[in-house]
Amino acid sequence: MKQNYKMVISYDGTRYSGWEHQPGTDLTIQGKLEQVLTRMIGAPVEVIGAGRTDAGVHAKGMVANSHIDTAQTADEIRDYMNRYLPEDICIREVRKASDRFHSRYNALGKTYCYTCYVGALKPVFNRKYVYIPEGLPDMERMEKAASFLVGTHDFKSFCHNPKMKKSTVRTVDQIQMIRKGDYLNFIYHGTGFLQYMVRILTGTLLEVGLKKREPETMAELLDARDRSKAGFTAPPQGLCLMEVDYD
Repeated sequence: MKQNYKMVISYDGTRYSGWEHQPGTDLTIQGKLEQVLTRMIGAPVEVIGAGRTDAGVHAKGMVANSHIDTAQTADEIRDYMNRYLPEDICIREVRKASDRFHSRYNALGKTYCYTCYVGALKPVFNRKYVYIPEGLPDMERMEKAASFLVGTHDFKSFCHNPKMKKSTVRTVDQIQMIRKGDYLNFIYHGTGFLQYMVRILTGTLLEVGLKKREPETMAELLDARDRSKAGFTAPPQGLCLMEVDYD
């Protein structure tokens, strides 16, 4: 009899084409998970993720679920998967969930962290996980700009998909910028995010911090609902999905 299992997953997205299946490649996180689970039970398995991280984006707390028929315990499933998954994917936790639990539809919010390196020397060992801006951004200017973006807004100007037919209204209830030594972290929490939204928000805020645009223009950007008006899309390697919220 099939049982629904909830999984918490960490991965280094550097060499992957994102979470979701992509035509012409098997290098996706979803694909690797399904390959191992299919091998374990001897039948095709579908793994549903809480979101669709882009190519090159990392995760510390991605959540997924899968309905599988196995006599193994949750810990045994975790250990089996970790034994056969690549070294850049780790199953942190597996536990039984209710049959109706859906990792995407039941998610109440997500926390993302985008990391910039602002030190004087090259970040040799962390270069795959940070973006290096062209200067030291002004924190006060970025905080002022972020204040216009927090709340429930139409974020179409911050969506990469120009053919998006569904609503582009989202609630972002927290944007924090925290400087820790040579690292500048942008922390975002919201009910959900559009394609590339966090990366476009980060690129736009960095432009404000580097005095390429004014903080007050954020209100105009939201009203414009035009991607071309917003800032650049920050590269994927600096972005990490930290946590997914549930009841």
